[in-house]
Amino acid sequence: MSRIGNKPIEIPAGVTVDVGPGRVTVNGPKGELQQSIDPDMTVEVDDGVLTVSRPTDRGPHRALHGLTRSLIANMVEGVTNGYEKRLQITGVGYRAKPSGKALELSLGFSHPVSVQAPEGIEFEVPQPTEIVVKGIDKQLVGEIAAQIRRHRPPEPYKGKGVRYADEQIRRKVGKRA
Repeated sequence: MSRIGNKPIEIPAGVTVDVGPGRVTVNGPKGELQQSIDPDMTVEVDDGVLTVSRPTDRGPHRALHGLTRSLIANMVEGVTNGYEKRLQITGVGYRAKPSGKALELSLGFSHPVSVQAPEGIEFEVPQPTEIVVKGIDKQLVGEIAAQIRRHRPPEPYKGKGVRYADEQIRRKVGKRA
């Protein structure tokens, strides 16, 4: 078994990792996550350190090795600290407001757009032009933030729309007289 390029994952106190056949379950203070893994990958837990091993150094095994390690590391981070994505809304009259577990967006359409929060996701609206998507599953947080952005992506002329907080919009000049 090869361990080339394998960085062990430190398991913090209060987090338990259960390795079953083809499945890894991580339980922590913020919740529980499960992930199915490829049967070729070997996951071992020793003294608070989790290691992922691969059977050969062939390309597909190397790719699966890195993927498996990243997914498990993201699960450990998620149940320990959680993840969040920040979105900003730019445009006259564009705003967001929470309504129960859902999020109601006014994005210049003739109707409000409602986004339901799936299990494990919560929305915060510190200001009407700012949205925070929080959860323990990194993939789900990113997917929900992308779905919200997809309703009105930022346009290049005035920059109006929904964008990630750290996203740079490339502006275009527009028509000249």
